[in-house]
Amino acid sequence: MSNQTKLPADTAAGFQSNPSTNKAASWLTHLLADLGKNGIFIALIVVVVLFSILTDGILLRPQNISNLIVQNGYILVLAVGMVMVIIAGHIDLSVGSVAAFVGACSGVFAVTWGLPWWLSIILSLAIGALVGVWQGFWIAYVGIPAFIVTLAGMLIFRGLALAVLGNANIGSFPAEYRALGNGFLTNVFGEFTYDPFTLGIAAIAILALIVQQVRTRVARAKYGQDVEPIVWFVLKLVLITLAIGSFAFALASYKGIPVTLIVLAVLVLIYGVIMNRTVFGRHIYAIGGNRHAAELSGIKTRKVDFYLFVNMGILAALAGLIFTARLNLAGPKAGDGFELEAISAAFIGGAAVTGGVGTIGGAIIGGLIIGVLNNGMSILGIGIEWQQAVKGLVLLFAVAFDVYNKRRAGGR
Repeated sequence: MSNQTKLPADTAAGFQSNPSTNKAASWLTHLLADLGKNGIFIALIVVVVLFSILTDGILLRPQNISNLIVQNGYILVLAVGMVMVIIAGHIDLSVGSVAAFVGACSGVFAVTWGLPWWLSIILSLAIGALVGVWQGFWIAYVGIPAFIVTLAGMLIFRGLALAVLGNANIGSFPAEYRALGNGFLTNVFGEFTYDPFTLGIAAIAILALIVQQVRTRVARAKYGQDVEPIVWFVLKLVLITLAIGSFAFALASYKGIPVTLIVLAVLVLIYGVIMNRTVFGRHIYAIGGNRHAAELSGIKTRKVDFYLFVNMGILAALAGLIFTARLNLAGPKAGDGFELEAISAAFIGGAAVTGGVGTIGGAIIGGLIIGVLNNGMSILGIGIEWQQAVKGLVLLFAVAFDVYNKRRAGGR
């Protein structure tokens, strides 16, 4: 005789989930998970929709969308490097002054000395690398906290920028140099109402994204991992395709792809691979998560820190070149507040104050949110004092949200 007690048929059926209930629960689970992972992207959409309504659609006009990328390109470049520094548990307060100093040097090279534009750019990037070597040495090998070293750097390189310029402006730059900040890649195949080259690049980007997402889904299913419902998966791809397509049509109907956007796209691809698929990227996350444990596991933390700041110096130099090219002017006031904008972009994009958390994509979206806020409030005629206050509140709420999520996770 069996020791097991047989349950009545209706009771046993009660333990079986209704298929429709299972499907609805699965949808809800994946929806909530995606909202958690992509909350910053949803926040960007909300900000864009809000200012589109408040500005009567001016925000989403093709010319304004193109200007939004060009005007904020240098901040997005800085955000790429800053988020890596923050993930490792550091901070860099000197990037604005370094950008101003390198911009001043490029003015001397290209205008005062009359060097070829390409040589001026190479020499300027080399100066940025040397600045990174200088600061990285004090941080990584002498052991001075990055906050102090870069605070000193903020003063040193601001002073050097003023010395190089002699408290005067330098301009104008060669057309090839200016293209870095104001140029467009357009009319490659002739003049059309919608630039076919821009639309073709967007189509390639959409196709690559779909292939990457499908391969990831197939790999997860192959190893028995949970995958989202196929309908939700397809719906997400359709929404992303529509977003990229709309953005591409806006650019194609104006002047085409800004050179700044091309530079930024290349940086995002390169640094996305570095952070997600290389040993160096994993070491950065490990150091930010627990520096002592990383050292015990054999990671050369000093070497990683050193190269992080060399990289930040190069990206700060590139941001300075883009800003100088956009204005066609190297001036003493260049770079003011750049460090605050870059740090804000990283934190709004999901980087943790304590380090170990953050993504390149998140920093870019954080920078775009700041850019949309600046652009939208300027269109509405809101004064600079209130713009600063609003951006400060956004930064505070973003960090508070991060702290809240960590406490909730700790409680569970």
